[in-house]
Amino acid sequence: MSLDLILALALFALVSSVTPGPNNLMLMASGANFGLRRTLPHMLGVALGFTLMVALVGAGVGQLFQRFPLADMLLKVFAVVYLLYLAWKIATAAPPERKLAPEGRPFTFLQAAAFQWVNPKAWAMALTATTAYAPDRSLVSVLLVAAVFGLVNLPSVGVWTILGREVARLLRQPRHLRAFNLAMAALLVASLWPILTHHAPL
Repeated sequence: MSLDLILALALFALVSSVTPGPNNLMLMASGANFGLRRTLPHMLGVALGFTLMVALVGAGVGQLFQRFPLADMLLKVFAVVYLLYLAWKIATAAPPERKLAPEGRPFTFLQAAAFQWVNPKAWAMALTATTAYAPDRSLVSVLLVAAVFGLVNLPSVGVWTILGREVARLLRQPRHLRAFNLAMAALLVASLWPILTHHAPL
């Protein structure tokens, strides 16, 4: 892959990673509710989980859903239900000083990594990147695409976590934080639009 193509890939990775989507909205909410340190496993799970996803999609996993439409439909249904559940959890999160321990837990590394497989934006990014920048599906090309995303993704999602932490400083009153969580939940539900309006695989 030429240097020009790598730079184009890096720009695509940056723009697609730093723009709003389920991962970034959830990280912003986590940053506001739990802070940067407690959200770090979530951030690493997103970055490394998505890197692995790109590699596996490039290796042909994404084609399985094109061959088996029922599996694609089941994945979409699960994605919608799970994202609605996460939106409800964010919307009903209590202010930090009133949280019970079981409810005051950010995403773990494994939860965040697994979430990539039901994240519609992650699927769109992975399929577009491997199709455009690794069309030959060679091992070197696929791994290079995955590596570039791995390098770009972590600082990109970190921006949203830090933004959430900074926003939390303006949300001293419990009702303000509750309103913020409701807004994040509404935006997360809105992110389901691509699944509900498109027939292409996730």
